[in-house]
Amino acid sequence: MRFALVDRIVSLEKGQSIAAVKNLSLSEEYLADHFPGFPVLPGVLMLEAMVQTGAWLMRCTEDFRYSTVLLKQARALKFNSFVTPGRTLCLSATVQKSGDREWTLKARGSVDDASAVSARITLEQFNLAERDPSMADSDQRTIQHMRDLFGQVWQPTATAETD
Repeated sequence: MRFALVDRIVSLEKGQSIAAVKNLSLSEEYLADHFPGFPVLPGVLMLEAMVQTGAWLMRCTEDFRYSTVLLKQARALKFNSFVTPGRTLCLSATVQKSGDREWTLKARGSVDDASAVSARITLEQFNLAERDPSMADSDQRTIQHMRDLFGQVWQPTATAETD
């Protein structure tokens, strides 16, 4: 993951839904070029933030069984407003359909309760060793890294749902 676009998970219901936040800071390097004089979160990174949010839901639900979660398809993708530095992109994903390898989620990102981005995304999960057995160690390192990162972004409280 080149950019970690989920700063904090605020709620999680395994197999059903997740809510998270991305706080956009002016110090993020990609804002220097997008756009000079009017920095905004690039649309592709808004989509990636929704993908990462959905991937956390899948990983947690599946007890980190798979090392890799990738975007397979984005449908009905709509960009509605800009996300500027100093703002918080509130992300949510709700499971529409789940299978062993593919999940379809309804995902949304909003700023101050106004829609910034939305899509129906299909994510695919797998282990690299399924295609190349020599990648088993890489799978295990990635899974451990994701578990560690998850512990940083998800710190449930007594009132937060986890099951």
